[in-house]
Amino acid sequence: MSDRTPSQQAALERSAALEEQVLVAPGMFRVLTGDRPTGPLHIGHYLGTLANRVRLQDLGVEVIVLIADYQVMTDQQASRQLPATVRGVVADYLAAGIDPDRSTIFTHSAVPALNELVLPFLSLVSDAELHRNPTVKAETEATGRPPTGLMLTYPVHQAADILFCHANLVPVGLDQLPHLETTRLIARRFNERYANRSPLFPEPDALLTANPMLAGLDGRKMSKTRGNGIALHATEDQTAAMIRRAPTDSERRITYDPLTRPAVANLLDLLGAAIGKDPRHLADEIGNGGAGRLKQMLAEAVNELLRTLRRRRAELAEDISYLDSVLDTGNARARLLADQTLTKVHDLLGMTYANRTSHSRPSPGSPMLPNRAVGSGRTQGDAATGRDRIGRASAAQR
Repeated sequence: MSDRTPSQQAALERSAALEEQVLVAPGMFRVLTGDRPTGPLHIGHYLGTLANRVRLQDLGVEVIVLIADYQVMTDQQASRQLPATVRGVVADYLAAGIDPDRSTIFTHSAVPALNELVLPFLSLVSDAELHRNPTVKAETEATGRPPTGLMLTYPVHQAADILFCHANLVPVGLDQLPHLETTRLIARRFNERYANRSPLFPEPDALLTANPMLAGLDGRKMSKTRGNGIALHATEDQTAAMIRRAPTDSERRITYDPLTRPAVANLLDLLGAAIGKDPRHLADEIGNGGAGRLKQMLAEAVNELLRTLRRRRAELAEDISYLDSVLDTGNARARLLADQTLTKVHDLLGMTYANRTSHSRPSPGSPMLPNRAVGSGRTQGDAATGRDRIGRASAAQR
């Protein structure tokens, strides 16, 4: 018997139908996805999100990737390391196969119009609705303190992240469905109140990830701040050392039993995700080889999976000017989209006077979804160099 709720089952069925549509008509979709730059990206990011972003990009879906630097202000330690962390995240994206000539990478702080959308969106939700959001509740329980204003309004900022570019598809896990529902609620309420005859915002759908949420090597939720995930930039020796230190149990024979042997099952889940095999079959294969054999196989699998990415990332990390140019280009594209959206919002709110001074008003015939090359600040030489670099990385990944 399934332990999924009816709403989760409906979301899974809807996601499966969307996957079929993506294969047939990828140009119909625009994806918004992203990360908070609280530290280096790890194996959980690669298996859970990065590989899927590259897959969608290569299918022909427009992928917009947000580095949510404003959200890091709730973490003082992470915010002090932002420049290096953000560049490192960009390097991770490119090394994984994100192509800046086909996808857009940008930061919150570089797109003022996106952040301004939070204000009208805040008028569409209640205090009680914000406090019920799972992220807000989890933060309050974890810290034992009331959430900051930034954390309390995180669901609304997330809605602005998605709706500023009119994204209609958002890759999430089952546990993240409530977050997306807040965005859908805000889009629906805005359209009903201000744009009933011609809705402005789509109600984005969830594209549910096929991979389960992987725990860290210590069995807790994999987290950049906990340091319990294998960083994408880690060396092979560092990877092997981290895996050797992972807890297991005293039983010699390896079996897959998440309830009674969670530590062993966790390592089997990670191994299965890394090589694409059922963890139960892997447990049978290892058998009396014990935890030592399991950890050896896991280290070899992770290092093999990330070897090309790590080599490419090391090259990219040496070229800071190129990483900055990728962000410059992505930020310019995102600003154009956000300015166009905010202009339309001002019009619907009756604030047409705001458009005379604050934002460049698009001409009547200009498209809402601009050509992806618009706003590029790079020279032709820069663009050629970028295509060559990403082309080599993509070929190597394939």
